[in-house]
Amino acid sequence: MSTSERVTPPMDADERTSLASWLDFYRATLVGKCAGLGEEQLRTASAPPSPLTLVGLVRHLAEVERHWFRRVLAGEDVPDLFPDAAGADGMSGGFDGAGQASYEDALELWRAEVEHARRACADRSLDDTGSLGEARVTLRWIHTHLIAEYARHCGHADLIRERIDGRTGV
Repeated sequence: MSTSERVTPPMDADERTSLASWLDFYRATLVGKCAGLGEEQLRTASAPPSPLTLVGLVRHLAEVERHWFRRVLAGEDVPDLFPDAAGADGMSGGFDGAGQASYEDALELWRAEVEHARRACADRSLDDTGSLGEARVTLRWIHTHLIAEYARHCGHADLIRERIDGRTGV
């Protein structure tokens, strides 16, 4: 499935298919919230003083994908995508500096991280674990966490989009 094709998750699927489908649904929702806007609109802050933008959300979620699927699950030693913007936890990366960032560049990074995530998950069981410090984290937990993360940020994207041009839904 492409990262922009939004398909309603099946209502009678097994657990793995359900989790992967819901994550893909929210990934596609994020892209849909950005569709049809120009660069300036995509970099428009939600409501001052918040710097939150649609480009910032895409950049942030690229970093989130990288962190959970590559660092935690696959154990890869990969640098932050936005090292100058990362907080102490490495997870705020992407929001800062988004006012000057290109949406196409952000989308390309995000799509690459989604593809890495899919490859990292392909041959793993939901019970397989990765390391988060001293803790072991299952792929099941990571999927559930990412679904919640995307759902929350898609809500932010919906409000930003409504403020920009009045469009809701998607």
